[in-house]
Amino acid sequence: MELKKYYLDLVMVPLSFMISICYHLWLWHKVRKQPLSTVMGANAHGRRLWVSTIMKDNEKKHILAIQTFRNTLMGLTLMATTSIIWCCGLAAVISSSYSVKKPLNNAIYGAHGQYMVALKYVTLLVLFLSSFMCYSLSIRFVGQVNYLINCPEDSTIVTWMYVSELLEKSFTLSMIGNRIFYSALPIMLWNFGPVLVLLCTSTMVPVLYNLDFLFGDSNKRKTMTC
Repeated sequence: MELKKYYLDLVMVPLSFMISICYHLWLWHKVRKQPLSTVMGANAHGRRLWVSTIMKDNEKKHILAIQTFRNTLMGLTLMATTSIIWCCGLAAVISSSYSVKKPLNNAIYGAHGQYMVALKYVTLLVLFLSSFMCYSLSIRFVGQVNYLINCPEDSTIVTWMYVSELLEKSFTLSMIGNRIFYSALPIMLWNFGPVLVLLCTSTMVPVLYNLDFLFGDSNKRKTMTC
């Protein structure tokens, strides 16, 4: 393999991954240190309050809990199904001949040999499989919470704190699955060249930043976190 053919791929694709990884490591640090400045931390705080309220007044609100978890399971099942469908499609493409990719060879930058094409599709397959695994585990935890949230409040083991921890594990796995699913978009554009991978990631990170952080009344939130 000539290094010159793979130069753009070796530079831009790892750089794209590093940008995404650095952003999410910084986001994880913010969620740990200043949770109420992020959407994830604020939502987690609200879910803990919700579980506590539901379990304290279970006789009146058990139907609300069931409907809420049903809607959550529907969303998780949809994403898990979408991920596994993508896996099946990619597996079919990988097992087929590479002649269907030849018309793109002269229209893209970077390497486009059989080895590189296989690497692109295998990377996509691994991402979608990882996303499917996260969604599946998230569904498992939601199913557990669906039973435990109706337990009596005076239980010494199944407390509202234990149930809320299980619920947070479910939503954390769902969030990880979402981010892995989103990271597959730049890799899909890799079929048209590594330049689009870097451009897509550079555009996606500011969009995610505006969706992940709360910008109003920051001083009040900082006071609440102390």
